[in-house]
Amino acid sequence: QVQLVESGGGLVQDGGSLRLSCAASGPTYSNYNTGWFRQVPGKEREFVAGITTRWSGGVTYYTDSVKGRFTISRDNAKNTVYLQMNNLKPEDTAVYYCAVTQRIGGSFDPRSYDYWGQGTQVTVSS
Repeated sequence: QVQLVESGGGLVQDGGSLRLSCAASGPTYSNYNTGWFRQVPGKEREFVAGITTRWSGGVTYYTDSVKGRFTISRDNAKNTVYLQMNNLKPEDTAVYYCAVTQRIGGSFDPRSYDYWGQGTQVTVSS
């Protein structure tokens, strides 16, 4: 069992920055790869960024629309994964979720993820 709690969402202007945090707990968390997803009403949950476990080298990967603007990282001592979001755009507005999967190398598919946080709202005003 893994518990995930997101924080750091809020309202920001076009071009601004936010840092989301995903604090994890549970005895097996270190065996999971972590991903960030986002969802807007009426649309499917969309993959944003992922990072593999420390044992797998902490490899990062992103969806094309956020490359160069978002950075995912992890603090293993704190069991926390971060999503630094720079140059935010109105189309980044969504509820952001973190989730974990044991799929080797991580996954872009939300169906591969086993545990989810409750989500945090990010709103970018134009």
